[in-house]
Amino acid sequence: MNIPEDLKYTKDHEWVKIDGEIVTVGITDFAQGELGDIVYVEVETLDETLEADAVFGTVEAVKTVSDLFLPVEGEIIEFNESLEEEPEKVNEDPYGAGWMIKIKVADTADLETLLSANDYKAIIGA
Repeated sequence: MNIPEDLKYTKDHEWVKIDGEIVTVGITDFAQGELGDIVYVEVETLDETLEADAVFGTVEAVKTVSDLFLPVEGEIIEFNESLEEEPEKVNEDPYGAGWMIKIKVADTADLETLLSANDYKAIIGA
């Protein structure tokens, strides 16, 4: 299982790549493996400012639909539109081509609340 050390994580299995006040968010390798074949990714919150832990979209797999939770408060400024045509990118490359959204963070201090790779590994028993 791939859990890159340079990313931050949430208890809800999202990963966060920090670039100043802009963060990129997707679901972890563990999450995509648990969900199975992903057939649809929906994000209808583009250009909205949401609080941390708010639902920003859903990911649909063959057997289930799961909510996606915002890791920190901020404005959703970009959606990976390639996922509309190729949702399987989330399974194939969850930390690369399978990224989901970019957020302009309201308060960068909130990033300190995210989990390290080691903390996330402890949660999933890796």
